[in-house]
Amino acid sequence: MDHDFNRQWLITKFDNIRSRTLKVLVQLNDEQVNWRPRPSSLSISTLIRHIDGNMKERVTKGILHQDVMRNREEELTQTFVSRDDLIQIVKNRFQFLIDTVSSMSNDDFEQVQSVRGTERTNLDILHQCATHYSEHMGQIFYIAKQCLEVQYKSTSI
Repeated sequence: MDHDFNRQWLITKFDNIRSRTLKVLVQLNDEQVNWRPRPSSLSISTLIRHIDGNMKERVTKGILHQDVMRNREEELTQTFVSRDDLIQIVKNRFQFLIDTVSSMSNDDFEQVQSVRGTERTNLDILHQCATHYSEHMGQIFYIAKQCLEVQYKSTSI
């Protein structure tokens, strides 16, 4: 199977998530990216750290077979991270993801990895990542709108 369509779709999707997330981050300050509506809620900084952790597990470890350790509990613990550091995480990690997808062969897309006891192709994993990161992007937008109210500038095309 030729995966050119999927490769291009994924690259475009991940670039869109990166771009729109960065457009929100530049509107916020350090306090706002670390704010959460309730103690049980996640902040923007926590959501971005969680996306980073997911990339490490699914892409760095699962697709590239590099030895990395993910501490999901730690990434979901509220920790202060500056807005500028979050901007760098988003830029660097999504570029890593885009570069990885760009360099994958058709066989790489068809390779399988085990996720929670189920064998899934790397292509399926990448589509799941696109969905997962889009869901968190929506949460990031919602939190930003709560912080900025009428000053919020839409990131829509």
